[in-house]
Amino acid sequence: MLKYRNILLGLAVAGALCGTAAHAAGPHGLGREALPEEVEAWNTDVRPDGQGLPEGSGSVLDGEAVFADQCAVCHGDFAEGVDRWPVLAGGQGTLKSQNPVKTIGSYWPYLSTAYDYIERAMPFGNARSLSADEVYAIVAYLLYMNDLVDDEFVLSKENFTEVRLPNEENFIADDRPDTPSVAQAEPCMTNCKENVEITARARIIDVTPEDAGVPEEDASETEESAAAEEPAAQEEQVAAAAPALDAGLVDEGEGVFKKKCRSCHSVEEGKQKVGPSLHAVYGQAAAEVEGFKKYSKALKSAGLTWDAATLDQFLTKPKGLVKGTKMSFAGLKKDGERAAVIEYLKSLTPTN
Repeated sequence: MLKYRNILLGLAVAGALCGTAAHAAGPHGLGREALPEEVEAWNTDVRPDGQGLPEGSGSVLDGEAVFADQCAVCHGDFAEGVDRWPVLAGGQGTLKSQNPVKTIGSYWPYLSTAYDYIERAMPFGNARSLSADEVYAIVAYLLYMNDLVDDEFVLSKENFTEVRLPNEENFIADDRPDTPSVAQAEPCMTNCKENVEITARARIIDVTPEDAGVPEEDASETEESAAAEEPAAQEEQVAAAAPALDAGLVDEGEGVFKKKCRSCHSVEEGKQKVGPSLHAVYGQAAAEVEGFKKYSKALKSAGLTWDAATLDQFLTKPKGLVKGTKMSFAGLKKDGERAAVIEYLKSLTPTN
C-alpha cells in the first residue's frame, strides 16, 4: 500500500510542478500554450499560393550540380529513375495509359508540393540537410528536365507562384457531400450486383506472374542453378563461422543492415542496386566493385581501403570522410551499430 501511495504522491508532485511551470494552463493544470516561435518552427509547410516559402533562389545550372551530388544516386543523372526509385521527369500523355508516369510535368497540380516534399524528406536518409537555395535549385532543375523552363531559369520566392504545372486544371475541389457512415446507411450483404465481371488484371502492373510455375523443361536448369549456388552459400557460411568473427555481432549487424542499408545495397555477389554490392567488400580498395559504374569522382580518387577503421569513419558520416561521395545516407551514429555492421561485412568476405 505504501508503494502505491508513493507513486500517487510522485504523480501529484509532478503535476503540481508542471502546473506551476505552465502557469496552470488547461483544465487539469498541465502543459502550456505553445510560444509563437515554437509554432513558427513547426509551421514549415509550403502552400500553392506561396505561403510558407522561405527567402532564397536557385538556378537550373546550380540545381544540376546539387541534384548530381544529392539525388542522382537514386533518381538518375537526368531524373530518369534508377532501379525501382521514382522517375522525376517525363510522363506527359501517360495518365490514361495502363502504366502512368506521375511527375511534376505530367501529373502534379502545384509546384509547392515538390518544394515542400524535397525540403522535408530529401535526400533519402539525410532529410532536412538541404538549404533553401539548394531546394529552389533542385526544383528549378526538375522544371527544366520536364521541359517547363529553359536552362537560364532561376526560381525564387518572388516568381515561384508564376510557374503553373500542366495538369493543374485537372485537379478540382471535391464539393460532394460527406459519404454516409456505416451507422447511417445499411450495407448491402447479398445480391448487391447483378453481374460480376473482371475488368482488369493485376499482371498489367506486374503483380500477377506470367507463369503459374516453372515449366517442366526448365526444372533441370533450376536445379543446376541451385546446385551452382550452393558452394558460394557454403563459402559465406564458412566465413561467417571463422574464429576471428563474433557470431553474435554478425547477427546483430545483419539486422542493422536489413533495416538501414538493404534498400540501396545488396550482399549478393555481382548484384548491384542503387549502390554497389557489398559482398566481399571488406578489405577491398574503395570504388572497385566489379560491375558498378556509378561511383563519384571523389570516392574514386580518395585512395581508401575498406578496413575496419575506414569503414567506421565512413559509416559515421559518409560525406565527412569523402566530401563528394554520392552516398547521401546521414550515417550510423551509434558505435554499436557501426561495429556490428562492420563485423557483418567481414563475414561476407571469404577467408580463402
